[in-house]
Amino acid sequence: MDYENPWTFEGTPFTDNDIGDFFGFVYMITNLTDMRKYIGRKYFYTIRKPAGKTRRVRKISDWKDYYGSSDDLKEDIEKIGKNNFKRMILSLHKTKGDVNYNEVKEQFLNNVLEDDTFYNNNINGKWHRVPQHIMEARRIAWQ
Repeated sequence: MDYENPWTFEGTPFTDNDIGDFFGFVYMITNLTDMRKYIGRKYFYTIRKPAGKTRRVRKISDWKDYYGSSDDLKEDIEKIGKNNFKRMILSLHKTKGDVNYNEVKEQFLNNVLEDDTFYNNNINGKWHRVPQHIMEARRIAWQ
């Protein structure tokens, strides 16, 4: 394997040769010490227009080394090391739109904002985790 702690897809390590014509993927990272999880998305490529140029340039992204955008997750990775995390690709997609849609879909289906076993604290920057004291007040009011 040409990179540390590889992503897996359907139980098999994922390599450059597996990218094919996929644009990106939706993933789950699991902390193996406490089983907390994070669902996110990553693109295989970045597409940029260099300064002064008219054409966009497609360049491979840092997908092999990527561990999510959650500050809490990154902090735990620093504390206990990358090898205590499992990186699993849930689905592969051919367009940026499909990657984005399926990330949000997985996050809602897994109740990432309401389940404390997830690191996610927002979905798409629009929906945010409700603070614990408000959730507790709601539980009491609904009883």
